[in-house]
Amino acid sequence: MLNPENKKRILVLGIGNILWADEGFGVRVVEEFHRRYAIDDNVTVLDGGTQGLYLISFLEQADCLIVFDAIDYGLLPGQLKLVRDDEVPKFTAAKKVSLHQTGFQEVLSAADLLGRRPRELALIGCQPLDLEHWGGPLTAPVRFQIAPAIELACKLLAQWDSPAKPRTAPLPASERLLANNIDHANYEMRTQPI
Repeated sequence: MLNPENKKRILVLGIGNILWADEGFGVRVVEEFHRRYAIDDNVTVLDGGTQGLYLISFLEQADCLIVFDAIDYGLLPGQLKLVRDDEVPKFTAAKKVSLHQTGFQEVLSAADLLGRRPRELALIGCQPLDLEHWGGPLTAPVRFQIAPAIELACKLLAQWDSPAKPRTAPLPASERLLANNIDHANYEMRTQPI
């Protein structure tokens, strides 16, 4: 599809660490979104993982940003919360897994200092239950919020005149965001008790 010049450039970003249980929520949501929906050429879907400041170049190119992440809102585990625009930086200072990992708040601040932060921001966060289980899967309350988080993102994309379209068939493994047995299905099968 062609990208008309007047269309907003949109970044749909999942951040987090799939090796720390619910910390992987954002990556798992963006992975499932990519698997289930086709988007226009003005929309980029990205697994940002724990890339930190390397994400600035992607933010600089976006007019609108949707971020999926595990966020400690102080709510019950598994609750979703949508935060918009100027409220987003207040909630992106989530727990860092290691001393060298840059929080997403710093990424937004750096893009802002460069004068290139997206004009419209949306953070779709899920209250985690477990951030300590090394190698563990998403907990049930968080895993059950993947589909509702995607629904929220689809509503935002429609508001921004770039609706997501359900795919008629699943993507082949070669076109998925994650491979090498770290995609959600393979990784979680490995961690299930026998």
